[in-house]
Amino acid sequence: MSSNQTVSRRKFLQGGVLATTSFLIVPRHVLGGKGFIAPSDKLNIAAVGCGGKADVNIRLAYNNGTDNMVALCDVDDRQAKKFRAKFPSAPYFQDYREMFDKVGKTFDAVIVSTPDHMHAPIAMAAMQLGKHVYVEKPLTHDIYEARMLTEAARKYKVVTQMGNQGSSGDATRIIETAIQTNVIGHVHTVYCWTNRPVWPQGVKSPKDKGESQPVPPEVNWPLWLGTAPYRDYHEAYMPTRWRGYWDFGTGALGDMGCHFMDVPFRALKLKYPTSVECSVGSVYSDFFVEAFYDDVCPPSSAIHLTFPSNDKKVKEIKLSWFDGGIRPQVPEGVDYNDMFSEIDGGMLFIGTKGMLAGGLFGNNPKLFPTSKFSDKDLPAPQKPLVEGKTEGHQQQWVKACKQGYGAYTSSSFDEAGPLTETVLMGNLATRSYLARENDKFIGRKKLFWDGDNMKITNFDYANQFVKRKYNGNYSL
Repeated sequence: MSSNQTVSRRKFLQGGVLATTSFLIVPRHVLGGKGFIAPSDKLNIAAVGCGGKADVNIRLAYNNGTDNMVALCDVDDRQAKKFRAKFPSAPYFQDYREMFDKVGKTFDAVIVSTPDHMHAPIAMAAMQLGKHVYVEKPLTHDIYEARMLTEAARKYKVVTQMGNQGSSGDATRIIETAIQTNVIGHVHTVYCWTNRPVWPQGVKSPKDKGESQPVPPEVNWPLWLGTAPYRDYHEAYMPTRWRGYWDFGTGALGDMGCHFMDVPFRALKLKYPTSVECSVGSVYSDFFVEAFYDDVCPPSSAIHLTFPSNDKKVKEIKLSWFDGGIRPQVPEGVDYNDMFSEIDGGMLFIGTKGMLAGGLFGNNPKLFPTSKFSDKDLPAPQKPLVEGKTEGHQQQWVKACKQGYGAYTSSSFDEAGPLTETVLMGNLATRSYLARENDKFIGRKKLFWDGDNMKITNFDYANQFVKRKYNGNYSL
């Protein structure tokens, strides 16, 4: 919190009198005893996006009044209805830029829970005003945006958190500890998979079919489109099915990759991949299906990433991702039902001495083969891995904001930025897979990545997906 913002909240409340020459911060134990929260101890929070995932983020950050929701913003009045009723004194806006301009001095931190294509410009604008930010996953829509937000968080010295809540949980840290203490030996291969998409992908979009509908009166359609190129309104995009459209979302991988891939990313201390390749699913149609994958994510995909290894015993690490119902091969010594028992998906680490599997967020970790390992072989989380894990992901961020820049959060942009870049590499490969040459699809191609310079070195066509061009008056 800036000193000006802090002072604006330190108002003497008795009798409605404001101190004019100085401000008095009264200790909570003097004012109200145990459990009392002084006004100066509360974080003032603004929310951009009030529906969907925002329902959880706002509720847990507000924490039954231990902190303040002081401003609300949503481009769809229908989505904002619940929290406008709950926080009637919080001014409401449809344009986040107007909110920042008019009431920016009243809040210290911003929660961003919008479609993926608007994460970066909103978060960047907030950080440039010195606001702490909590941004839903994936952190950004594009690789370039992730790099820029990571660097901006350091520049503006704000507290950050991406909304992959499993990063604050015990299971993630148990697996981190197990991998880093070589319980299964030296890890060389990782599989991650999900049941997503559970929304339409691999379909012909309303735009490609020339379909449009009247814009509901509660929706500001130009603001909803934001950085995306113009298209006519259709209910197929709202309120949540935008995930399957490249202009707005990042598909099944963007939705769940920051959950599942976060665990191996931490445990193996990965950074940028050196190569990526993919294959995508198809559906029957009256024309070549890939023709409309330019607008819509495919129904399924398999992504294969290669990373340099930090382990001198392992030359490189292979990480494969599967979505849309595709699953990896079951290794010998692993029971099928044990490996695929969780509906959301899972992960499997393969090492030189054994294997470790977990579900979403790494939950219910198990060692294989069971003839060699038991649950007693799983270690307890060890410090410093357990730091800050107990209060929940949103409240961890809130408490860190009160402490200031440098306070611990599980998924600060230093961690979340490179992770998001890695996740989005899969989408870069997927979209490059559909490249055309002389009206023919080039097809699968192994792409080599220069992470420091954010560039594919062997197929320049793919570099257009590193950074998109914004529509309208939006920028970083």
